Amino acid sequence: MKRTFTHHDIPDQNGKTFFITGANTGIGFEAAVAFAGKGARVLLGCRNPERGNDAVARIREAVPQADVIVVRIDLADLDSVREAAAVVNQEPQLDVLINNAGIMWNPKTITKDGFESQFGINHLGHFALTGLLLMKLEETPGSRIVTISSGAHKMGNGDLPWDDIHAEKDYSSVQRYNASKLANLIFTHELDRRLRARGSDTVAVAAHPGGANTDLFRHVQGFMYVVLWILQPLTWLLMNSPKQGAWPTEFAATGPQVQGGQYFGPSRFGEISGPARQVDSSSQSKDPAKGKRLWELSIELTGVNPAI
Repeated sequence: MKRTFTHHDIPDQNGKTFFITGANTGIGFEAAVAFAGKGARVLLGCRNPERGNDAVARIREAVPQADVIVVRIDLADLDSVREAAAVVNQEPQLDVLINNAGIMWNPKTITKDGFESQFGINHLGHFALTGLLLMKLEETPGSRIVTISSGAHKMGNGDLPWDDIHAEKDYSSVQRYNASKLANLIFTHELDRRLRARGSDTVAVAAHPGGANTDLFRHVQGFMYVVLWILQPLTWLLMNSPKQGAWPTEFAATGPQVQGGQYFGPSRFGEISGPARQVDSSSQSKDPAKGKRLWELSIELTGVNPAI
């Protein structure tokens, strides 16, 4: 396996199908452009069809022969997740699912199904989507499930707010974001353990973009907004562009010899920027007890049982 990776290292993807959530902007969009440029069929999971169609047009400007379509999905609504999965399941194959969409540091809101929104969108929506697409993925030889986390998963106390999962007692936008990103990795490692146990050809991996200058910061308000505004000239110099921030995703999704349970991020400045490489997640994210507990809780809350 290559030590570092950029979009130039993506192998030919002709004949493969990708489904990327949050694909109309940021690293999801840049990954879609890169995969389409390598011959893949790319399904753009987007909450807003108009923005999705605009993304299709922009991709076709860059890659005139691109095979791209929009699949509407709102990860804050499990009915929408089920409808999107039904559409994707009609595809002849699904080689790569990229659980990319997410929100960060937003004021407290509740999803349609009653979940705290950062946990609901960043983890539960993707848990349900993965479960609903797992049969299709396992029918496709060598398929991959890539879930996008963050270096923020190492912050805080290294655990999930099990006793207040819906933030009914307490809400900190930063802490809830960190917890949702930890959940992404706990989920990935538990899924990897379960896939390995059944001898599946499908692998579960994760990636994080480091510091990428995307519109994920659109929800930042108050003190954190002031701090980022003051530090903007310095942070923008250190950060990856969205195109560069997509490199870890692209490594996880297409890199040769990638194995289940691996995690990819930027290679420079403490995993903030630079070409992608394999990195390591926290010991808490690999804890089988936490994995089993989150798995069972996610089934209970979403009503989706991946049955593995």
